[in-house]
Amino acid sequence: MKQTLLEKFYKYINIDTQADPTSQTFPSTKKQFNLANVLVEELKEMGLEDAHVDDKCYVMATLPSNIEKDVPVIGFLAHMDTAPDMSGTGIKPNIVEDYDGEDILINHEKQMFLKVEDFPELKKYVGQTLITTDGTTLLGADDKAGIAEIMTAIEYLTQHPEIKHGTIKIGFTPDEEIGKGVDHFDVKKFGARYAYTLDGGEVGELEFENFNAAYAKVMIQGRNVHPGMSKYKMINSMIVGSEFNDMLPVFDRPEFTEHYEGFFHLIKFDGTVEESAMQYIIRDHDRQKFENRKKLILQVGDFINKKYGEGTIKIEMKDQYYNMREKVEPVYHIVEIARQAIIEVGIEPKIKPIRGGTDGSRLSYMGLPCPNIFAGGHNFHGKYEFIPLESMEKATQVILKIIELYAKQ
Repeated sequence: MKQTLLEKFYKYINIDTQADPTSQTFPSTKKQFNLANVLVEELKEMGLEDAHVDDKCYVMATLPSNIEKDVPVIGFLAHMDTAPDMSGTGIKPNIVEDYDGEDILINHEKQMFLKVEDFPELKKYVGQTLITTDGTTLLGADDKAGIAEIMTAIEYLTQHPEIKHGTIKIGFTPDEEIGKGVDHFDVKKFGARYAYTLDGGEVGELEFENFNAAYAKVMIQGRNVHPGMSKYKMINSMIVGSEFNDMLPVFDRPEFTEHYEGFFHLIKFDGTVEESAMQYIIRDHDRQKFENRKKLILQVGDFINKKYGEGTIKIEMKDQYYNMREKVEPVYHIVEIARQAIIEVGIEPKIKPIRGGTDGSRLSYMGLPCPNIFAGGHNFHGKYEFIPLESMEKATQVILKIIELYAKQ
């Protein structure tokens, strides 16, 4: 199984699928179809005759049931795109066998190391096989590890027809990294009653709750006057923007929060004396606290307008997604099945909230309850990304065990 996983993972990460947040098309980049087409062909070769990719770059396929009794149709999903944060072109992975627990030289030419001092979690994987970047790109384990794990599990089932299972649905999505992954996903067509995304982090993670999320754009109108003659006349929009930001709680920023703590995150600030624009993402697991955060943004805007004049601040705000917990709790047995599967493959479950979102969070509100399972990687979206091959193997085993547990219902 390890060799199959490694071959598939290498194949998938060598296909550039980086998403583009500035694009007005869907998917945001046509090159995502390159991986989609490869996956469809592989699924057809496995015998999944309905495997296809549609014009929105959604891959879907069905592994028919081989048992007579009626069990819930379940799905497994992962996303094909990689993050826009760093290049996904020309990925050159390093493989470190029998890791010794020391710093890893990932790029000889640049003398770039993956250091234990910076990433102490490396110590958890002594003796295992680690796959790293070469320090010039991301690795793409988010979420091509998830794809490789699903594909390996399905291939294993097709090669072992003696293993009993219900109907299994497979789905691969584009543009998850830019928040559009299920914009056009047809839940009814997909046909699963419950599903799981393979898009989590380290081995053992199981998540059924995530942030409530909103986006806010703050536009600031200043007044530019020659600085030599500007006393009591100039309004510097950048200074006003800084004042706006300073009125939000300092310790409610991402760099000071963890676990269930929410935040305001200033992600972009462009400006001149005359005009500025600031972009925020607002996050909280608790729905009421989330609503209160949005209100605070508006209240600060009102204060600035009273101080400098109406129209100084204009705010555009929109919700992005909500905490899937609300939709998963009524069918909590799907979390318990995943938890039991993790235990039965010899791993300690780590049930914790996602400090972000997944395709599953939105799918849960579209009628498809969808917890998230670990894919095994670390340090996503950057040059220090790595993944233990053994974690990928465990994720694949969890998929197979979940399928087995549903078949026994």
